[in-house]
Amino acid sequence: MAELVFFSGTMDCGKSTLALQMHHNHAARGRDGVLFTRQDRAGTATISSRLGLTRHACEVGDTTDFWAEVVTRRTQGRPVDYLVADEAQFYTAEQVEQLARVVDELDADVFAFGITTDFRARLFPGSARLVELADRVEVLQVRALCWCGARATHNARTVGGVMVVEGAQVVVGDVGASGSQVGYEVLCRRHHVRRMTAATARAVHAHADAVLFEQDA
Repeated sequence: MAELVFFSGTMDCGKSTLALQMHHNHAARGRDGVLFTRQDRAGTATISSRLGLTRHACEVGDTTDFWAEVVTRRTQGRPVDYLVADEAQFYTAEQVEQLARVVDELDADVFAFGITTDFRARLFPGSARLVELADRVEVLQVRALCWCGARATHNARTVGGVMVVEGAQVVVGDVGASGSQVGYEVLCRRHHVRRMTAATARAVHAHADAVLFEQDA
């Protein structure tokens, strides 16, 4: 029986790597699958992993209809046994419902991969609907780490290393951005609440060291 499975986690925990591995494993057993993604950091119509793996995929837009996509391919003679849906947090709630329908009525597995919450620690609409509809929700076992060494549970948006809490929900960026670029950093809940990024922590420690040096002088 086909399933809708949502693999979730923070940034930098290997979601896209697992998505490509899942596709490889199923394709190696003779199953026919279609890769989908939306707004991957590497560009349009691409699934990319921070380990350097990349693969062409179908770019999802606001008008993409997953039911129609699968029906069209099957009409043209492709079996379409499964879909790999990366960056699923960016899908609309309606598109997630289409994925569920593909599972239930066309008996195709759907493996969705995405971030659960945004930089404000609020659910993405696509992720929220996946949590509501998925047969299983799997939290990835590869733990992303906060700069302090604790398990990272939250995604922070940064500009010049400083955490920001306002702005559009979707702004494409990546971990490790420099200068004034919009970037992202994974933090534990404690430091997300305190808005303390790695750069902020370094600045605080440098200031404390300078104060101690002046007192000792």
